[in-house]
Amino acid sequence: MKAESILDCHVLVIGSGGAGTRAAIETAGYGSTILLSKTLTGKGGCTTMAEGGYNAVMNSQDCTEDHFTDTMRGGAFLNNPNLVRVLVDEAPERFKDLISWGAVFDTAETSECLVAQRPFGGQCFSRTCYAGDRTGHEMMATLVEKVRALDILQIQDRTAINLLLDGDRVCGIITLDREGNLGVIRADAVVLASGGGTQVFDISTNCAAATGDGHVMAWRAGAELIDMEMVQFHPTGAITPKDTRGRLITEAVRGEGGVLKNTSGERFMDRYDPVRKELSTRDVVARSIQTEILNGNGTENGGVHLDVSHLPDEVIEKRLPIMLEQFLIYGVDIRKEPMEVAPTAHHIMGGLAISSQGATTLPGLFACGEITGGVHGANRLGGNSLADTQVFGKRAGESAGKTQEIPVKNRLDPKDQVKKTQKRLAAYLAGDTSPSEYKQLIKDVMWEKCGVFRNGADLREALTLLTDLQQCRPHALTLANLAECCSAENMRRLAWMMVLSALTRPESRGAHVRTDISQDWTAESSPYGHTHILGEECRIEAVTNAEKRS
Repeated sequence: MKAESILDCHVLVIGSGGAGTRAAIETAGYGSTILLSKTLTGKGGCTTMAEGGYNAVMNSQDCTEDHFTDTMRGGAFLNNPNLVRVLVDEAPERFKDLISWGAVFDTAETSECLVAQRPFGGQCFSRTCYAGDRTGHEMMATLVEKVRALDILQIQDRTAINLLLDGDRVCGIITLDREGNLGVIRADAVVLASGGGTQVFDISTNCAAATGDGHVMAWRAGAELIDMEMVQFHPTGAITPKDTRGRLITEAVRGEGGVLKNTSGERFMDRYDPVRKELSTRDVVARSIQTEILNGNGTENGGVHLDVSHLPDEVIEKRLPIMLEQFLIYGVDIRKEPMEVAPTAHHIMGGLAISSQGATTLPGLFACGEITGGVHGANRLGGNSLADTQVFGKRAGESAGKTQEIPVKNRLDPKDQVKKTQKRLAAYLAGDTSPSEYKQLIKDVMWEKCGVFRNGADLREALTLLTDLQQCRPHALTLANLAECCSAENMRRLAWMMVLSALTRPESRGAHVRTDISQDWTAESSPYGHTHILGEECRIEAVTNAEKRS
């Protein structure tokens, strides 16, 4: 392993999904910007895979107050109301930015001057803007083109390993390339936009790169994280054939009129949420599907049916073209027969605690996108995530850009931190467990012990298993395997955070359901606030109703 020459910039953005590219676009106006990607710019993040839409108040009959209320209620009132207010107020303007940069969204049938909007779960108005069922792809294509048009240095296929610290201030990153070579990037400010980490679960919609690296790097540096127990299981993931398990079946299918049925042909959501039915919030729909499966009403493959065959063919072909094409490959024509679906790990609502300007609890470190907590509370509304990337991507980028510049001669000498990192990586060369085996152990524990339904006994067993796994070390057969070993250990630590937080929250709320705890309060009147992880400790806030109302 050797250290490469040092690069310097004003702002370093880590992660090139929707939030990271939007942050880099903003920082470019303030000084030299580097955009660092674990894979290829715009390819590795989950934004590209987001199919359903972007929530924004774009209709005169809708209002931001309703969007705010829907988001708070959907998040079981665990959301930070200040962050939610920023989200709903600024989502329309950030949507207009995308349009002005060339993004093409569907327009209303009544007028090409109006953006088309579809209904999504948990919302009182059809406010989800879309580009068929490829919304995330359209956004990323637009953002990547904008990045290319600006003076932004893109560094691709390089993994962020450790944040550089000058005292308690974040001042850059140590990186690792595919040949096992270390690199150093020093910056006046760092924006973390490295996305989620539901790859810790055996079945996940996330791309392979979503291993929680950013969460864990920030935690090691001393940042505070909140609500890590709040993991959203998307109600509808593919389950057959086996190699497609977890692949996202967009909420747009239900938004366009898709119906969920058990093996008896019953539209079972009538029993679980008779008013909203399939357009209930994701946590409710996921639990309903899982309950049907556990009660023996599921298919042989362990799922339920999602049916759109009652819709006109032209509606499916125009508004759900990716879903149609995808299932035709599987041998299923959704115009004529139902899909088989089941819940799959999808999104982490918890993450780094941030201010409304995207500042974390560490000086010099800003964050945006799925790596942050507080915006979505205990359950995210479909369509709010893409809006989140743009609203807080811009804010974090702007805040980082305004950071005072430090002369290069006064910047940190990183050699001591590089040596420490080299020692850590060298230990992987003498490891005892293949990274793939190490990861699968984590995935199995999390899927079996910390899934849609949880209980104290399972969570304590999971915590013990994850703690004991520290006695093993991923083994790098070659220098090229070092990055995978780092990601494997990051997955273990991320899973540990989720389980510890789940044990710390003594209630069922949103996506977090404890079957071993009974309670007589509602989410709005709950005496508990955020869980906080700082170092090895996890605590939960005690709040009064008066504090919640304020």
